[in-house]
Amino acid sequence: MLGPTVVIAPHPDDESLGCGGLLALLARARVPVWCALMSDGTMSHPHSTKFPAPARQALRETELRLALCELGLRADCLLPLNLPDGRVPGPETPAGQTAVARLVEFFQEKQPATVLCPWRRDPHPDHRATSQLVQAALQQLPHPPRLLEYLVWAWERAAPADLPRPGEVSGWQLDISSVLAEKQRAIAAHASQLPGSCINDDPTGFTLAPTMLAHFASPTEVFLETTVANAASLIQSSSDLLSA
Repeated sequence: MLGPTVVIAPHPDDESLGCGGLLALLARARVPVWCALMSDGTMSHPHSTKFPAPARQALRETELRLALCELGLRADCLLPLNLPDGRVPGPETPAGQTAVARLVEFFQEKQPATVLCPWRRDPHPDHRATSQLVQAALQQLPHPPRLLEYLVWAWERAAPADLPRPGEVSGWQLDISSVLAEKQRAIAAHASQLPGSCINDDPTGFTLAPTMLAHFASPTEVFLETTVANAASLIQSSSDLLSA
């Protein structure tokens, strides 16, 4: 059983893309869920004058809260860390050490049984730094929660070296067909990151490509879990994940 869960999102939208279905299933089962947002999300459209950096940050945080509500979570479940988008620090830096301390405090306060975090080698520097910060925080807990890793950019950009190595992790495939509509509404709540974005004055700005979005229209989600000694890789159904 996953139990109370914290999802770690490097940017607003990662939570909906990578594990929105699982979050919706947890909410439906009345399992407490919280979200820690690592970056301020401002670098999606860095040259916008219509939405300067503070406005971009406020917009993206508002979108995230709306997405969480679409998944059935409380809008006030969010902890924003406001690290610089595109430059999330590693745990060896002073800023990273501060972020680790905030995560430790958050975990101690919420006492999650499970933490959801981006795949450690997901091919985006903020995702990799986020994984390192989470790992550093979990190492400071006397009884660390279960860690499940979700995929975002690995679907399109992973190099062979980014993929799981033999015996490194077990794969978990989750049936989210019953909550796929909620996941799609949550993704749609991140409207500034989708084609037709209201931030329309930055030609270099980022929006999710239709080919990328197609990966997250699937009725399944994939999670990776570090392999323990003598544990075989297996695929587990949603009923197995959400019940003892």
